[in-house]
Amino acid sequence: MRISRKLLQLKPSATLAVSSKAMDLRAQGREIISLSVGEPDFRTPEHICQAAKQAIDDGFTRYTQVQGIPEARQAVAGYFKEHYGVEASSEATILSNGGKQALYNLFQALLDPGDEVIVPAPYWVSYPAMIQLADGVPVPVTTTVANNYKVTVEDIEKALTDKTRAIVINSPSNPTGAHYTAAELDAVAGFCIAKGLFIISDEIYDQLVYAPALRLSLAGWWQKHPEQVAVVNGLAKSYAATGWRVGYALAHPDLIKALSKIQGQSTSNICSIAQKAAIAALTGPHEPLDEMRATFARRRDLTMDIVGRWPGVECPRPDGAFYVFPKVNAYYKDDAKDSTTLCTKLLEEAGVALVPGAAFGDDACVRISYATSDELLIKGLEKVARVLFE
Repeated sequence: MRISRKLLQLKPSATLAVSSKAMDLRAQGREIISLSVGEPDFRTPEHICQAAKQAIDDGFTRYTQVQGIPEARQAVAGYFKEHYGVEASSEATILSNGGKQALYNLFQALLDPGDEVIVPAPYWVSYPAMIQLADGVPVPVTTTVANNYKVTVEDIEKALTDKTRAIVINSPSNPTGAHYTAAELDAVAGFCIAKGLFIISDEIYDQLVYAPALRLSLAGWWQKHPEQVAVVNGLAKSYAATGWRVGYALAHPDLIKALSKIQGQSTSNICSIAQKAAIAALTGPHEPLDEMRATFARRRDLTMDIVGRWPGVECPRPDGAFYVFPKVNAYYKDDAKDSTTLCTKLLEEAGVALVPGAAFGDDACVRISYATSDELLIKGLEKVARVLFE
C-alpha cells in the first residue's frame, strides 16, 4: 500500500512504544513497573467529574462552536487572569483535543515549507514530528546538564538563520523537569521578540512547580506582543485529566481564527461534556492541585535521593513536572550501547519501563517518571540499579 513520503519519514512516539511493550509483557504474566508514562496517578478531582456528570444529565451532548462554548473560552481567559494577572478576551482563546492538538494546529497555521523552528533539546518527542508535518524544519539546540537543560540567549543566537520562524519553549520541561526562572524566561523571550521570532510556549505542567521555584507563564509577553506569542496549556497534567483530552491556547484573535479553521476541518469542537468539566477545573476549587503538587514534590525528592547516589550518573534537580532525566551513558556496555538498548535491557531483565533519551534528542540519558506510588518508585529504581551495577 502506498503511504505518503512525509508520513514514512516520521518515527512513532517512543513513549507510547515503551508503554505498549510493557503492556505486552504484563499480558504474558510478567510483573512490570512502569516509570515511563507521563500521566499522573491521581484520580481526576471530584468537582470536575461532577460537572461532567451534570452535563450528561442535562443532555449537553450536542455539537458546540468549534472554538468551544463561550463559557469555556471565558474560563480559559479567566485562568490567565487569576493565576498570572493577564487580561484576555475569550476571542483570544480556543479549546482543543488536548494540548497536543493546539500545538499541532499552531505549527500548521504558522509555518510555510522550509520555515525553521528552534527546539531546545532535550525536547518533548512530538515537537519535531509536528513541525515536519507542517512542512517546517525542526532545529534542535542542545542544552547541557551544567545549565540544568535550559536554553540561553547565546544558544538561540547561534542557531538563527534567515529561515528561522519560531521557537518552542517548554517550562516545566518534559523530559527534564527543568523550569526557567523569571529572569531566564524574560531574557529568552525578550531576545526572541526583538529578533522577530514567534514564541510557542508549552505550559502544560505550569501548576506542577515546586517551591522555592515559582509558577510562571509567557502570557504576560503575549499581552505585550500578541502577534508573536502563543501559550498552550490543558487539563491533562496539572488536573490529572489525561483521558479527558482538553487543551487550550491563548493567541492573537486572528491566529485563533486560523486555528479554528484548521480544527473545523479536522475534529470540529472538543467533547461537549469535557467542556463543562473544563469550566469546573479552570474556575476551581484548586485545593486538589495543592495536594497533588505536594505529593509530586515529595516524590521528586525521593527519586533524587536514590538516583543522586548512583555513581557516575549526572542528574540535575528538576523544579517541575514529574520526571528526572539522568545521564547514564557511563553504564553503556556491549549489550546496551545506547539509551534505547539500555531501556530494552531494563525492561526485559529488571521488569522496569523507562523511556530512552534518544527519543528526546539526548541519547546519553533516560527519562524516569515519578508519577507513581512511593512503593513502586523505590522498588523500580532498586531494580534498575541492580541491572546497571551488575
